Amino acid sequence: MPCHICVQCGIEFGERASPPPGCAICQDIRQYVRWAGQAWTTLEELRASHAAHLDMDHGLLGIGSKPSFAIGQRALLVPDRSGNILWDCISLLDDAIINRIKGQGGLRAIAISHCHYYTTMVSWSEAFGDVPIYLHEDNRKWVQRQDRRIEYWTGEKLVLTPHSALYRVPGHFSGGTILHWTEGAGTKGALMSGDILQVTQDRRFVSFMYSYPNMIPVSIKTVRRIGEIVGPLVFDRVYGAFWNRVIASDANKAFHASIRRYIEAIEGD
Repeated sequence: MPCHICVQCGIEFGERASPPPGCAICQDIRQYVRWAGQAWTTLEELRASHAAHLDMDHGLLGIGSKPSFAIGQRALLVPDRSGNILWDCISLLDDAIINRIKGQGGLRAIAISHCHYYTTMVSWSEAFGDVPIYLHEDNRKWVQRQDRRIEYWTGEKLVLTPHSALYRVPGHFSGGTILHWTEGAGTKGALMSGDILQVTQDRRFVSFMYSYPNMIPVSIKTVRRIGEIVGPLVFDRVYGAFWNRVIASDANKAFHASIRRYIEAIEGD
């Protein structure tokens, strides 16, 4: 039986004869159902209609699709010296993607910021030898294809390797996570933020939203908590969720300025 994929958010559901009655992720207030109504595809159909988009993005291999699909994020291959980590995920998985990643050493782990990018994560794990998928326990309810390869972690931090760790960062989702890679940006440190910290269009700041498409902000209390979690980390670069949406240098300074700017905007006249 097929595993249906939501056309709007790109998440893959477990095997079933017919499409699900709806997508809980798109029905959530942080996302939305397509104006034309719920629609479904499969990985096989996606491979026929889309091609891999593989390109370097500020020193890391970015993985996307042409044309863009669903939310349009790109994944990143993080070349940790202990083994490659796939950060975030996309729905498309084809031979071009598999061969490129295997040619660069395969995968040690998959880590995903939040459910909008879970996509076909189980299919990815299978393709690379059943590598573990690390998701925060708080986001378990959003997983639409439960699988033994998913490892749910709890608490505020999970060390993946001596050079990479996941941090729970609230705001967009209670189980939202970022990846801190100490060897990134020429050993100055890098954050992989998805849109838990959304790199702004001018690439000079990050911002924080409960819902981006429906424009629901987070509270000042939450932003201050984000500052407490992320502020002490050492990093010079932030990789956002989309192609070239990167603060390439002085990102720690930009992060602290972003916290101040957000609070001032909410508190202002």
